Amino acid sequence: MTDSAGHLLARIELLRRRVRVLVEDRAAADPTAQDPFRGLYVSPEGAARLAELGVPRPGRDAAHDRAVGEVEDGAGDTRLARLAAGFGLDAFDAELLLIALAPDVDRSFEPLYGYLNDDVSRRRATVGLALDLCGSPAASAAARARLGPSGPLLAGGLVVLEDEDRPFLGRALRVPDRVTDHLLGGDHLDPALSGAVTEVEDACGPVPPELRALAPVRRVVYLRETRQGSGMAPGAAVLGGAGRPVLRADLSRLDEALIPTLIREARLRSAGIVAGPVTTGTQVRAFTDASTDAFTDDAGAGAVAAVLTGVVPYDPAWSRRQPLVLEFAAPPEADAWAAELPPDVAFDVAAATAPYRFDRGQIRRAVRAALDYAALEGVPPEARHLHRGARLQNAVGLQRHARRVSPAVGWDDLVLPPEEAGRLGELVARARHRHRVLGDWGLRTGGGRGRGVVALFAGESGTGKTLAAEVVAGELGLDLYVVDLSAVVDKYVGETEKNLERIFTEADRLDAVLLFDEADAVFGKRSEVKDARDRYANLESAFLLQRLESFDGIAILTTNLRANIDDAFTRRLDVIVDFPFPDAAQRRALWAHCLAPPLPCGDDLDLARCAREFELAGGAIRSAATTAAYLAAAAGRPVSMADVLTGAEREYLKMGRLLPGTW
Repeated sequence: MTDSAGHLLARIELLRRRVRVLVEDRAAADPTAQDPFRGLYVSPEGAARLAELGVPRPGRDAAHDRAVGEVEDGAGDTRLARLAAGFGLDAFDAELLLIALAPDVDRSFEPLYGYLNDDVSRRRATVGLALDLCGSPAASAAARARLGPSGPLLAGGLVVLEDEDRPFLGRALRVPDRVTDHLLGGDHLDPALSGAVTEVEDACGPVPPELRALAPVRRVVYLRETRQGSGMAPGAAVLGGAGRPVLRADLSRLDEALIPTLIREARLRSAGIVAGPVTTGTQVRAFTDASTDAFTDDAGAGAVAAVLTGVVPYDPAWSRRQPLVLEFAAPPEADAWAAELPPDVAFDVAAATAPYRFDRGQIRRAVRAALDYAALEGVPPEARHLHRGARLQNAVGLQRHARRVSPAVGWDDLVLPPEEAGRLGELVARARHRHRVLGDWGLRTGGGRGRGVVALFAGESGTGKTLAAEVVAGELGLDLYVVDLSAVVDKYVGETEKNLERIFTEADRLDAVLLFDEADAVFGKRSEVKDARDRYANLESAFLLQRLESFDGIAILTTNLRANIDDAFTRRLDVIVDFPFPDAAQRRALWAHCLAPPLPCGDDLDLARCAREFELAGGAIRSAATTAAYLAAAAGRPVSMADVLTGAEREYLKMGRLLPGTW
């Protein structure tokens, strides 16, 4: 048993003495004390006694106070003492806390409280019983205020007042399990915060010069970032440099109602909080208004420092208590990557890491993974190891709305005219060098535009649009997320926008290529307003226009007909690639690629004739080749011309056409 737990149980034993005194007083004054049904009903005699005499209560007991003093003098630095100092509890508050806590550490208090509550089913202390045990009059305004919403016990989340439909004195007092565990020596994170809050293992990183003055500040600080997530690691370093543990909160996963729980956790641990990304004013308000004494410039034991980060400008209307607002320009990411990598790596660190938007913690984890992969192969770290480690940092939240694809194709798998292939190369260049061009060279446009890259791939079905998106993602070392538009578009007004906002918010948190396949459904032309549906459809398009402009990631839209895309979207596109229907030479190359080794092929294949006579797009050619391969595998022989003809015939049947030529 820890010293803190032993001290706590000693205080509970002292409380038992006062409970015993009150039980004896109640029994002596109660003529129904021996009634086996006492507590299940109120007899006429009992009602008369309550009305005429009142209920006796013990006054302040000098012997009890001396015993408490002796226990405290010999206890040293206990968790109860630190909690009392940290949450601003006086001796009266501490006594109330112990009274509420007793049934959670000693079951014998349950029937005792049931007896004193005159209700065997109510086995927790009520407000009235707690005041009786403390020797305080029930009508004392000062005593009642200590259990009010602004009192330190309730405001700090140490005690919960239950049964709100009952009169104040009849409401039960409950200590949250996390507070009980803490007082008994437990250090685990509150389960309610699981998945959204973690303890920063190493918060002692470099602190940017403009943030060094924050170290002694005990209040809420809002860092407005130029790049989302860039302020989290410096904020943690500021707090960690002050010699305290740091809790990191992902506000996109943390329910705003749990922010007081997060603050209580930080106060229990004497920890700082770094939280982001801030997207709404209610998140800031929940921090600044959570407790009047949690955040203060006074460097007292209960002071908590919180650094909030976000790219949205601070609005004074967000909160009555304004945080300290600072602008934070993100340092070059290549420097952060280089600081974690060995100095003698043989690849261009800036070029390899340009597509990623990681904070310092993610960079550190990605590099560790890359070094491990290189060590497993027994080779020096290469860019491909870094890409593999970086992909591990992507969260899974977007997979609720999109299908994750790990690219397994390259440029050799694409068959395109040189001009279109060059535009794909331009897209890759924009994604790789946007931080240099828009940031270092100052070519970023105003109006709240993000640093994202948005491209449109237009062409008939099967011409390679989705394949090209996968190639681009693979070249950048990123995952591809194909948005499921059937799960996005909703018949109810406003729901489509909410679904899209969730997608963009999740995409902002990770580094990936976002693919809106068949984007006409959400990026189509706005129409003339003839009814309410048209008006809301146009509002949906307006929302998308604004959200695309502020997006910092890489998004690719595909459409079968470029004319279907609204002109306003087209003007905001960075790259447009038209995928033409393949000519005979390109079809010949596609057939050769699809029927290449290790696929066994017979000598009778005439790919030139297939290319001339079968006017199929690349997707259809791949499907025909796949059908031919299955037929050959079933027959136990190489792919023959007959198998290819059957595969091509199947594709023509899908289109409702007959196989051309004389076969």
